[in-house]
Amino acid sequence: MISNEIKEQMINWRHQIHCHPEAAFEEKETSSLVAKVLTDLGLEVHTGIGGTGVVGVLRCGSGARRIGLRADMDCNKIVEQGEHPYTSQNHGRMHACGHDGHTATLLGVAAALSQSRDFNGTVYFIFQPAEEPGLGAQAMLDDGLLERFPMDEVYGFHNFPNLPKGTVSVRPGQFMASEDDFKISIHGKGGHSSAPHDTKDPLVAAAEMIMAMQTIVSRNVDAQEPAVLSFTELHTDGAMNAIPSNVTLSGDVRTYSAQVQSMIEAKMRQICEHICGMNDMAYEFEYIHAFVPMVNDEELTNQVVEAAKQIVGSGNVNSNANRISGSEDFARISAKVPGCYFALGSSQYDDPNVEPPLHNALFNYNDDILVLGAELLVQIVHQRLTV
Repeated sequence: MISNEIKEQMINWRHQIHCHPEAAFEEKETSSLVAKVLTDLGLEVHTGIGGTGVVGVLRCGSGARRIGLRADMDCNKIVEQGEHPYTSQNHGRMHACGHDGHTATLLGVAAALSQSRDFNGTVYFIFQPAEEPGLGAQAMLDDGLLERFPMDEVYGFHNFPNLPKGTVSVRPGQFMASEDDFKISIHGKGGHSSAPHDTKDPLVAAAEMIMAMQTIVSRNVDAQEPAVLSFTELHTDGAMNAIPSNVTLSGDVRTYSAQVQSMIEAKMRQICEHICGMNDMAYEFEYIHAFVPMVNDEELTNQVVEAAKQIVGSGNVNSNANRISGSEDFARISAKVPGCYFALGSSQYDDPNVEPPLHNALFNYNDDILVLGAELLVQIVHQRLTV
């Protein structure tokens, strides 16, 4: 299905992108490469969508059905420690999450389908910027992605180095968590630590807040519904012998449903208001919905499972995988169009636990799964856009 020529092209594209990584909304060189490849393949190409996003359009036959295939292009702000001929040349930038492989894979799909033209309908190849901060999908949507390229369904995937190479994991419904980032600033009255009665101690209020918010999940969320609320930072302007005037707390929340997501935010706001009111302190509460939950459409999940069985074999497909606590910007697109997102195992070792994980300075995409990913997406196109 994927020729040796296209395989070699995918490897070359991947290495070139890995060598020149670009972070969120910096992806000018990457998007230029993508646009040139798509143009050379004869696709209709649209650039500058959501800043640096690219969409390639390939039509074949008279079919009215339209599907989207999406890959992310941005890198991480990490100093690469691995050594290979294509090590990052941009200091402080590194493809530590495999978006170079995702982009090369989707280019391979475009190459294969542009040659075969054995489908009936329209395929949109969506190359998204800024997935890491969770901003790129919304930027493309705000720039008219779905109005300019109306699609009936959309698919995406991610490599998972903790899963055996050549395996596919997916599940219908809740698959990946949302991520909400919060910052709480508490303003009291600082003073000498020997005279706390002359102060309004925001550190004590912060401690009360941290402990009170631990009950939000344990006493409000169904035990069958995963949710995590984590405080990760606490900063004050105090000293060893000085009670602070200001305390800042920050952290994040992970949930799998919009209902639980909204409830946790509301409870956090209530606790802030009442604890600060009780202690006669002012506060600011900032809550950012960085990522929405990734919910897979059941019918499209079944299509991915069937396609995966054809490519990697039934024994290598997990159709009821555990939910993933990480987040994915693709979810903003699939919240508006039926979609499915799946995990493609990529471990290069018999024991996946020795593989450098995603976002590690030693991570390196496994080129052996480039063809598998491309063939799986091509198979989905053939199933959904039959001649």
